[in-house]
Amino acid sequence: MSTPTATLIDEKALAEAMASLAGDKPGSVSADTRSEMLALLKQAMTDGREEAEKLLSADGKGTQCARRLSHLQDVLIRVIYDFAVANVYPVDNPTSAERLAIVAVGGYGRGTLAPGSDVDLLFLLPYKQTPWGESVVEFILYLLWDLGLKVGHATRSVTECIRLSRSDMTIRTAVLESRYLWGDKPLHDELVQRFDEEVVKGTGPEFIAAKLAERDQRHKAQGASRYLVEPNVKDGKGGLRDLHTLFWIAKYFYRVDSNEALVKAGVFSRAELNRFRKCEDFLWAVRCHLHFLTHRSDERLTFDLQQEMAIRLGYTAHPGLKDVERFMKHYFLVAKEVGDLTRIFCAELEEHHGKPVPALNRLLGLGRKRRRKIPGSTDFIIENERISTAGEDVFASDPVNLIRIFHLADKYDLAFHPDALQEVARSLRLIDGALRENEVANRLFLEIVSSRRQPEVVLRAMNETGVLGRFIPDFGKVVAMMQFSMYHHYTVDEHLLRSIGFLAEIEHGEAADAHPLANEIFPGIKDRVVLYVAMFLHDIAKGRPEDHSIAGARIARRLCPRLGLTPAQTDTVAWLIEHHLLMSMTAQSRDLNDRKTILDFAAVMQSLERLKMLLVLTVADIKAVGPGVWNGWKGQLLRTLYYETEPVVTGGHSQVSRNKRVAEAREQLGEALADWPKRERDAYVKRHYPAYLLRVDLPRKIAHAEFIRDADKAKKSLATTVRARDFEAVTEITVFAPDHPRLLSIIAGACSIAGANIVDAQIYTTTDGQALDSISISREFDDDVDEQRRAAKVGKLIEEALEGTLRMPEQIDRKAQRKGRLKAFSVETTIAVDNDLSNQYTVIEAAGIDRAGLLFSLTRVISDLNLNIASAHVSTFGERVVDVFYVTDLTGIKITNASRQAAIRRRLKAAFDGTPVDEARPARRMEPA
Repeated sequence: MSTPTATLIDEKALAEAMASLAGDKPGSVSADTRSEMLALLKQAMTDGREEAEKLLSADGKGTQCARRLSHLQDVLIRVIYDFAVANVYPVDNPTSAERLAIVAVGGYGRGTLAPGSDVDLLFLLPYKQTPWGESVVEFILYLLWDLGLKVGHATRSVTECIRLSRSDMTIRTAVLESRYLWGDKPLHDELVQRFDEEVVKGTGPEFIAAKLAERDQRHKAQGASRYLVEPNVKDGKGGLRDLHTLFWIAKYFYRVDSNEALVKAGVFSRAELNRFRKCEDFLWAVRCHLHFLTHRSDERLTFDLQQEMAIRLGYTAHPGLKDVERFMKHYFLVAKEVGDLTRIFCAELEEHHGKPVPALNRLLGLGRKRRRKIPGSTDFIIENERISTAGEDVFASDPVNLIRIFHLADKYDLAFHPDALQEVARSLRLIDGALRENEVANRLFLEIVSSRRQPEVVLRAMNETGVLGRFIPDFGKVVAMMQFSMYHHYTVDEHLLRSIGFLAEIEHGEAADAHPLANEIFPGIKDRVVLYVAMFLHDIAKGRPEDHSIAGARIARRLCPRLGLTPAQTDTVAWLIEHHLLMSMTAQSRDLNDRKTILDFAAVMQSLERLKMLLVLTVADIKAVGPGVWNGWKGQLLRTLYYETEPVVTGGHSQVSRNKRVAEAREQLGEALADWPKRERDAYVKRHYPAYLLRVDLPRKIAHAEFIRDADKAKKSLATTVRARDFEAVTEITVFAPDHPRLLSIIAGACSIAGANIVDAQIYTTTDGQALDSISISREFDDDVDEQRRAAKVGKLIEEALEGTLRMPEQIDRKAQRKGRLKAFSVETTIAVDNDLSNQYTVIEAAGIDRAGLLFSLTRVISDLNLNIASAHVSTFGERVVDVFYVTDLTGIKITNASRQAAIRRRLKAAFDGTPVDEARPARRMEPA
């Protein structure tokens, strides 16, 4: 490794300054001298790192920065070693055993270090440790530790290194990257020679298999996708460690010492080597900046760091994309490049060195070549069950083959030969306007997108090679695009591909227990092609200044005819894209017991076919957002909305008068309680207002009846009960308590203190002044017993809060501070007051940045405003929360006065933003008729 062009430290001056601190008598160092020496070294290290950060900001060269920091570390170690052997532990006539070489290993052995990297050292001995060697090593290590460095170290003889390298792949890799630092150089030369002859020789396939398996395990631990929106720069898929793995394998297998030698070995072309270097340089720049910014070895680009990193690296905002989103898009494009280079490298290994090595065969699918023809094609062949090209000019002679190869792979369920994918990537220039308008190419592509097999797998290969973005330019615009949001776990293109995969999963009848309705209705969908195309395009307009649903529908109207869809199919695709968020939004943030909600939603659906397609698309879309985003509660809400809407769009509903429906509900409840004494039964049925009778299903009414009856018998005016709803992934806590204007607010506050996330609330009052509130909280434990125990504790906390023994405001205030990743986000607060969404209620929708105790604050203000809450619906989308309340005034009518609506908006916005407002006198909550 060459010395960096801009050094950070004057080695000679530092050595002279250290020597000046030595006493007249060699062999000892006073405490004062050691303190002075430590201060000198610390200042040199601090100055050097500050200079490295300045140079990085000025020239942006990440690899150079890593080399400069490594050189700085080299100098410190050399100076400390020289001082130790000259002034502390001098030996006039050293024996053959009193020799020591200091060797850099691991990443430090490559001559690159990040500011927070570990310093990995091997103290190399000729054959055994001596008191002199032990003392020198101890002196060096203690000084390095006192400098605040994380030092990984081992003290071994050459023979020990060879023996351990044979059995331990981690030690073998460390020795592979060993670099002489200082001391007895012949010792290191001996290690290199013996390692090459006694360890490396003949073991290339074994090493490759181990490193690739190790890489796969690392990817699994970090998250299998390279498009996670909070990537690990070092260990994540597409990160620095992937590049290092390539170099380890190259150095071991080809016995080269530099990236440049990979060109001579025929592994990479000159252009591909330049790509390797650009990727490495960018990733090193990001990693070094990350360490400088956090002052620690932080490897994950979390949301709270991405904004500052974008500024440090000089990114600016563009229309539709924030500066941080442009930075992260560049990051993911680099991660994709790393994947391309890995594929090219593995292809070269297979082509030239794969035949004799069984271990490598298992990982890369190598072995004796078995070739056969593909029916109906002369341009492609099957080689070892993988599709490959039959000649060198397959794509140049017919560019449609750039689509056909993927179509054939899907049709015959074939993997791709690495050479074929490499040739595809090198032929992207052939994808031009003529190919995009080619009827055959578009027909083949449509069949790929709507394949009955595994369209996600083939589309992912098209995306990795760059074909997808070139053939569908609008898709190319969202490749590697991230959305700066905690809700979205993947880049836009990754989300679209995953949504196709989940759609195919539903069609194949998989995971029916998680989404039974979607699996049930899919076979009845008349035009599955329309659904797949809509799924593929639903987020294709992300990153534009306008609403992506509207812009996406416009793209669909332009693109679908090109793909061969009819005008009717095109219209349906565009409709699905334009409304792809409607079902999710309605289900999660509207009162599904409100008739107006269903009628308004049905008016948009227009037909049962569109309702079916939108349900399936919505399920796949939510599941593709990221792990844990889909849950049973969302599934239940979607099913309820579907079942309530289906009879409306099919014309099978009958509008029975409200009074008649109330009477029928009373009679039905009375019949269900037939084993109660008649007087008690009749009295209980009369305790409930019509709203309760119409909105609550019979099983829950029966459960409530038994719960209230037990409370009455125990003469308890305050009681709670819990029910774990496993399938919906929520737990329901029912509170029976004297009605109170702040009741829901107190319940929300207690849940906040308990760390319970409320997703829904149904509020009812009995005719005798008792409240019956049902709160649904997100499930925390898989085991019902554990969940029941946890929910019971929450219920107990609610009781304490209602009894006044729990001091809530102080505890909630402590939790209300935005912490961690939330600090990175800024979400505009919006408060909407709408009288058109319900015939009975005014609907208040409050949206903005989430925080602990928010629902408590909002419900307290609503109570202060003398409003009665009939139901509350809470939806969280990462850092953004949408809280919806169905309210009336205390007489049970809507809020129509403009000045009062303005006051509601003003007060709720202040509560959302945490700004003080004047308190209004709370009034008693009443149940609307």
